[in-house]
Amino acid sequence: MPTIRRLPETLINRIAAGEVVERPAAALKELVENAIDAGAGQITVRLAGGGLDLIEVTDDGCGMDRAEMALALERHATSKLPDEAIELVTTLGFRGEALPSIASVARLTIESRPGSHAEGWQRVVDHGDVVLDGPAALPPGTRIRVTDLFARIPARRKFLRSARSEYAACLDVVRRLAMARPDVGFVLEHDGRRALAVQGGEGLARRVAQLVARELADEGVAIEAERGFGTGAVARLTGVAGLPTFNRGVADHQYLFVNGRPVKDRLLIGAVRGAYADMLARDRHAVLALFLEVPPEEVDVNVHPAKTEVRFRDPAFIRGFLVSGLRHALEGGAGRSAQPASVAAMGQWQVEPLGPTTAPVPRAPALGSLFGREHSAPSPRVHEAGLAWRQHEREVMSPTGLTSAGLAPAGRAEPAIAPSPGEGGDDAAAFPLGVARGQVAQTYIVAEAADGLVIVDQHAAHERLVLERLKAAGAGDRLAASQALLIPEVVELDEPACDRLEDCAADLARFGLAIERFGPDAMLVRAVPAPLAGGDIAALVRDIADDIALHGTALLLGERLDLVLATMACHGSVRAGRALSVAEMNALLREMERTPRSGQCNHGRPTWVKLAHGDIEKLFGRA
Repeated sequence: MPTIRRLPETLINRIAAGEVVERPAAALKELVENAIDAGAGQITVRLAGGGLDLIEVTDDGCGMDRAEMALALERHATSKLPDEAIELVTTLGFRGEALPSIASVARLTIESRPGSHAEGWQRVVDHGDVVLDGPAALPPGTRIRVTDLFARIPARRKFLRSARSEYAACLDVVRRLAMARPDVGFVLEHDGRRALAVQGGEGLARRVAQLVARELADEGVAIEAERGFGTGAVARLTGVAGLPTFNRGVADHQYLFVNGRPVKDRLLIGAVRGAYADMLARDRHAVLALFLEVPPEEVDVNVHPAKTEVRFRDPAFIRGFLVSGLRHALEGGAGRSAQPASVAAMGQWQVEPLGPTTAPVPRAPALGSLFGREHSAPSPRVHEAGLAWRQHEREVMSPTGLTSAGLAPAGRAEPAIAPSPGEGGDDAAAFPLGVARGQVAQTYIVAEAADGLVIVDQHAAHERLVLERLKAAGAGDRLAASQALLIPEVVELDEPACDRLEDCAADLARFGLAIERFGPDAMLVRAVPAPLAGGDIAALVRDIADDIALHGTALLLGERLDLVLATMACHGSVRAGRALSVAEMNALLREMERTPRSGQCNHGRPTWVKLAHGDIEKLFGRA
């Protein structure tokens, strides 16, 4: 066996760096946290190549003199622990603990000047070796520059992601820290272009809305809650929570903080999910920023090297406090909605006559209630409704969507009537999903088949039909039919989301969604797939960006496109709560019979169930 030996200092620092400096964003997090703990009122971050080529953090904090700078570059040296009570630390980290780790895997330049000194000092460490130590001219504060990260460790550098991905991680770090400290101003520049800028002294709600989503200012509720521990200590919860109707497709827009530290804690995430449990669909996630303040003795912040995880002394108390605080705040905004009625929808309302009239009441057309437009009614015969489905969909997607039939209410429902002998009866056996008899809760279609009763989830079923149509339209080299927008729509997103959409723009164009970059943080939508015309374009683009961010580049192109198409189909399908006429219900059933995989929706749930005659007889004790 080899003998035990003491490792050299440079190797020890590299091993320590592996715990702290996983990627440029990790190094940036440590440097910005140090600037905040130094009492900075303004922090400027400059990046190049996503942080791979340059990370520079400048602050106007307390600064360091020559002796303190030399000590800060030694391992396990800090100004953040006045005594040995490590469990009571109230700062973001240990000042200086990350500096020697970063200096061992990069070229680190520190320039600093305390406010009481006439001149500053600088020290340059190149992969563990001090190469410069002398005076420097700069205003009070500290400037730290990191270059050539992992230049001498190619094995580490080759496993880093692209410059765009690394920049997205750096942006997320700065956004979270800026959210935690609205009293501090932040500026982030990447490759010479300003990507983020917020002024110090802002209110919490304004800072969150600026960094998360501007819509939160109008579509969120403020949270202010307190609850006492049994020991007499008090827990405080503040922040902004989006209304349930303002949601996203991934949970990446939930920002959680404990005592000012950004964390990703399972307990807190579970509490958020529990608070929104009966208000959100299973595949939708709330948008919020929560700030939990608890006494230091009630939480352990040292369970993770980067302090991104915490452990609470009383987890049941914390979970109950978060759930009740969130629900109480959301109840205050229960009468509000993030989805106001559109002008087109309000225009469908009309005054009903007060007295009897001989003029016939216009009937809702076969597909009008599906897409909110009027057109000529299909043949009343049930077996002809399926043949008319395609033709009427093409008519619905016309620029006007109106014919001489008049402006009838698009959502008028028809009573379920028994079919004539030519429409049902003996012909029902030809239809596996049967003939529509009515609609329950404006969500489920009830149909009578030859061998039982069929119940169809109208949204799930149409979602699958739209998906299969989109996939068929974009198969091979041909382009799917698209609806050009008279006025292109601008959708504002953060820069990483725009980068991801720009990379996939050519693939999305195959399916009829024409988008292009419109500045650093916006996308321009010029056309949408024909089945999705008239929908919420901004919500569609945001959900697609979320899908791409969630699945990344690990999946093959075909798999990623299938997931994106599923999102597009969900936006283009008829919703639950929409009243359908009998002809519309039958047309949907006929299309399901012709479409492969129509038994499951895009999320794997069943689109229809059947109760055989024997099962129904058992329910009534007749079998």
